[in-house]
Parts: sequence; C-alpha cells; structure tokens
Amino acid sequence: MNFRHHYYTGFIATWIACLFCLNSCTQKKEEAKRPNFLLIMSDNQFYEHAGCYGDNVVRTPNTDSIAKMGVRFTNAFCNSPSCTPARGAMLTGQDIWRLEEGANLWGILPTKFKVYPDMLEESGYKIGFQGKGWGPGSFKANGRKRNPAGNEYKSFADFMKERKEGQPWSYWLSSVEPARPYAVGSGKAAGLDPAKVVVPAYLPDNKEVRNDICDYYAAIETFDRQIGQAMQLLKESGDLENTVIVVCSDNGWQMPRGLANLYDFGTHIPLIIAWPGKFKQDEIADNLVTLNDLAPTFLELANLKIPADMTAKSLLSILEKGKTETNSRDYVVMGRERHAFVRQHGLSYPGRAIRTKDFLYIRNYEPSRWPAGDPPLYGDVDPYMLSFAGPTKMYMLENQNNPKVKPTFDLAFAKRPAEELFDVNKDPDELTNLATNPAYKKVKEQLSAELDAYLKKTGDPREVGGKIIWDNTAYFSEIDKTPRPSAEAQKLLHLDSVYNYLK
Repeated sequence: MNFRHHYYTGFIATWIACLFCLNSCTQKKEEAKRPNFLLIMSDNQFYEHAGCYGDNVVRTPNTDSIAKMGVRFTNAFCNSPSCTPARGAMLTGQDIWRLEEGANLWGILPTKFKVYPDMLEESGYKIGFQGKGWGPGSFKANGRKRNPAGNEYKSFADFMKERKEGQPWSYWLSSVEPARPYAVGSGKAAGLDPAKVVVPAYLPDNKEVRNDICDYYAAIETFDRQIGQAMQLLKESGDLENTVIVVCSDNGWQMPRGLANLYDFGTHIPLIIAWPGKFKQDEIADNLVTLNDLAPTFLELANLKIPADMTAKSLLSILEKGKTETNSRDYVVMGRERHAFVRQHGLSYPGRAIRTKDFLYIRNYEPSRWPAGDPPLYGDVDPYMLSFAGPTKMYMLENQNNPKVKPTFDLAFAKRPAEELFDVNKDPDELTNLATNPAYKKVKEQLSAELDAYLKKTGDPREVGGKIIWDNTAYFSEIDKTPRPSAEAQKLLHLDSVYNYLK
C-alpha cells in the first residue's frame, strides 16, 4: 500500500512536471515567433484623401477597415517630398542629408547605408517587394545586387507561394497609384462628382481642377482595391493574426505646391498601422511621427538591435496596449535637395523644414533659384516635362496672368524668400507667410534655433560645413535633361519642342 502510494504520487508529480515543461516550451515558442510585416504604400497621396481621414468624396473602404483594426496617425510626415530620398530614408531610418547621393531623386543609395530589409533577412526573414520599392534611381550604379527594398516579385501572391512554413516574412507592396499620369475623365467614369470636391485655396477652383482631383481620387480607389486584395490573401493564407500591416504613402499629392515642396501638401502622409489582437484598435494618434520610424519599429518587433546611426524612433510605445509612450516629439524635421533635373546644370532647390503641431518653418537655402524649376516648364511641378496630361498645371500656366489665377500661380511657381513660417491651425492651406511678421518673431527664432540644433546633431553638411554634393551627383534619367513638351503643350503655351538643361 505504501509502495503503491509512492508510485502513484511520483507518477502524478512527473506528469505535472511534463505538463509544466510542455506549457513553458509552448509559451517560449510563441514568444519567439516573430511577426510578419506587410507594408502597403501608395505613390504620392496627401494624408487627407481617404475616407477615414475625413474625405467625403473618395471611397476607400479597405483603408478605412484597416484603420478600425489599428492606429491611424494624423501627424505623420515623410522625410522628404521626393520619392527616392523619402523611400531611402524609410529603409535606413536616417534623415536624407545623412545619405549622401541618396538625398536626390534618380540617384543611388550608397551601400554603406544598411537597410532594414537586409537586417531582417540576415536574421531569417523572407524579404520581397513589388513595384517601385526604392527609387527611381540606379541600385546597380554603386554595386548593389538588388533593389534596396529586397527581392522583386510580380505580386504578393507569388511571394506568398514561395514562403516556407514557419518562416517570418516582410513584404512591401509598393503601388504605382495614385501617381500621375491619371486617365483624364477616369474620375467621372468611376462615378465621382466634381461638384462635391473640396478644392484647397492654393489651387484655382474650376472644372479643370475639380475633374483633375476626381481623376486622382479614382487612382486612390484603385489603390484601395489593391489593399483589399492583399488583405484577402493574408486571411486565406492564415497569416493575418501574426502580421503587422502598414498602410501609408511616400509623399504628398502631385498638385502644384504638393510633391517636391516642404509644405504639408508635399510631406503630410496617411499612416495606419495594425496588428490584429496585439496593437490598439480603432485608435487615433496625433503624435508627430515620420515614415523613417517604420525601420526601428520593424527591427524592435523582430527582436533585433536598432542601429545607433538610425535617427528615427520606434513606434511600439504608441501602438501597443498598456504601454507608456516613449516616442514623444515636439517636432519633426524634413528636407529636400534635387528633385527632378529641371534647372540649368541640374541645380537643386535645397531646403529644410521643422514642423510642430502648430507651426511649419521652412528654410530655403537658395532663394534666387526657381523653386518649381526653371520657367517656362517649371518641371518640379507635375507633369514635369509637360509631356503627358496634367490639367491643373496646364490651366495655371495658360492663365497665369489672369488676376483670378495669378495668386495661386505665384504660390506654386514664383520665387520664395529664404524663410517661410505658417500657422497651420489658423492657416491650414499655408497661404500667409508670417516670417517677417513681428508678432511671430519669437516663434520663428525658436523654430530656427531648434532646426539648427537638430541639423547639427544629425550632421547635415548644410549646417556643419561639410561638402555640398547634391547639385553635381549623377542623375540616372537622361531623357529629363533635354525635356520635350507634348505637341499640345507646345501649342497652348507657345513652347519650344525641346529644352536643354545641360548648357
């Protein structure tokens, strides 16, 4: 009896120990399971232009659905209002002025700058992208074996077919929408009503502009359908519950005063981040954040060390339930160098900007240059070579001397002072420059000093006395150097058939 008692007692104790070990091992396995990352990026979309951001015309049910699943940021900005540097800054988690040639459109991203896809891959992740990824530019020109975004795929479905069971993955669905050119009339064809469009005060309000905005909205709706297709595939694969989903854009929209400008319309982007069951749901965050913050966020989630040279910050403390926020900022800093090759000898229009929740301060380093590119093409405003349809720009150029159009024309195309300051709450369309207003002197001085301090801390050559290379670095699109306007543009605007920016 005594023996049997000890036997069964020992058996039960061993059984409990095994269960405890099994449970412990299962917990450790679950803890060690790293999330997947699905980055879905539009190409040139201003942050307001989605249903969940308050737009009542464009229809974005899939974007809105992900916003309900996660956190929608209302103060997210790209680091530069230009595709190549904005994407390079996101991949490296560093400010564009630290990336040497990577600060320019159609350039390179030097191999010395590590990108988060490579870091994830080295730790066991499967890496892929479709569309533009990093670019436009040449990754081969400086010895990279592939696009800095990773391995290229035709589609997310093709990528998912190749993934190994249990292997974490990171995929960048880099859409071409809603970048120009838009199909003229596509907005009306999609059932969008131009009469309901809210035209910002920095653009003329007429049928040409309203229809152009509707065509842009139609392209956003195409992007939204792409989001829906990706989400369906994610659900069917069984990966939804362990995937961090990011919906964002790389820059603002391609309207005058938008892309290639440090105004909000070129830098303020939509950003939504969701992880079903893990992150906060249906939350709005007004924290000042940047696209660059994605790199350290992904690395932290993958249990990897964040490199010391990253100037961005992880967003996890904002996203995770019950966490104390550690990513609090009073401002974000942005910059631009050469966008397109649109000035004689390829000169840039360099600038830096600091944005708080109340003000935008811009420093233009070369105010004698044309901010929108040399006339008469003004190529930093799309369509940059006037070789394809762009009704808003065409209307403004054609009617630039019309008293009703001239104020908006000057805002977009005329030369600008060395300093600009806007009260973004009182003046959301950023029409009134307060830089010389005595009532805002202290505000300007404070923002200027904070901008100086940040640029010096992060080693900006324009503030620490380094070599300025951005007017002379290689530009890997030869056709842009001798632009040829379309026959229609030549006729309407009395243009030459070809222009040479190399002279």
